[in-house]
Amino acid sequence: MTLKLAAIVESLAGEFDARLLGDSGIQIEGLSTLDMATGHDLTFLSHPKYTGQLADCKAGCVVVSPLAEDAAIRRGACIVVDDPYRYFARITQIWKQHLSPASLPFIHPTAFIDPAARVAENVSVGAFASIGPGADIAAGVHIGAHAFVGAHATIGKDSRLAARVTILDGCRIGERCILHPGAVIGADGFGFAPHDGQWEKIEQLGSVRIGNDVEIGANTCIDRGALQDTVIGDGVKLDNLIQIGHNVHVGEHTAMAGCVGVAGSARIGRHCTIGGGAVVLGHLTLADHVHVSAASVVTRSILKPGNYTGLFPIDDNAAWEKNAATLKQLHTLRDRLKVIERSLAGQLKHTEEKS
Repeated sequence: MTLKLAAIVESLAGEFDARLLGDSGIQIEGLSTLDMATGHDLTFLSHPKYTGQLADCKAGCVVVSPLAEDAAIRRGACIVVDDPYRYFARITQIWKQHLSPASLPFIHPTAFIDPAARVAENVSVGAFASIGPGADIAAGVHIGAHAFVGAHATIGKDSRLAARVTILDGCRIGERCILHPGAVIGADGFGFAPHDGQWEKIEQLGSVRIGNDVEIGANTCIDRGALQDTVIGDGVKLDNLIQIGHNVHVGEHTAMAGCVGVAGSARIGRHCTIGGGAVVLGHLTLADHVHVSAASVVTRSILKPGNYTGLFPIDDNAAWEKNAATLKQLHTLRDRLKVIERSLAGQLKHTEEKS
């Protein structure tokens, strides 16, 4: 597959104020990284610290910001735009569309669609998929092989469910959402009441509501609410292997990296980011624009926007054990320090009184 460089720029002309400098007739055969690109590849430079790599870059064209324009034009063709990263992201979408053109609507003969389900036109349903009674599938939806859509679940327009995605009863998926293989939406939340050394199940009577333009990674699980719904706002991006507990509320355009765990009834604001492996404890609140570093454990509510880190730095094992032992003594050391401070304050007062 090849695309003419001028055609790529033209296809994005309505969205970006970009300038193409150099040979517009270059045939682009692939997209690549700055250091691995060849003469028929297109790549990008978004961070100034990599500007020094431009001189050795072999790409047919590089997408750069105005700050790197002079360096880029010295090496060859370039596209100059204020946000190279987003511009390149849109190019990847164009490339994917050409590599994988939309398939014609098709319902596989092995798929099961309950007679009481409502399925719009232009819907694709893969092999052995199952759609339950009262489910509502909007136009342009793609449901992959072995996927399951439960009773009275709703899938919005142009959403895509990959293979083995499970949408349980009553859950609602917005428009243009992407759910990757193995995602499970609407399993029971982890709710049990202790009694005489045993656990009494609390039935999970809520649902899951997912907004528009949400992307959910492979094998990520979002539990249904106990009484109220679990809510995922518009534009949220969830990586693979994330656990979202019951009654959690995730605000619009928040993003979470792989293996994040969010315990029940936590409320996470809009435009937050949570790094891989981080944990947010239950019933906490994170304000809008809170950014949590990878592997951090959020043990208290964060009500002010900013960057937060809560992890113990890695070290060689012997040093780590010594520091961990010291850490366990901090409370005792604090008490001893207070005694010393009071003693010194008393001595200072006595000295001042004598003078």
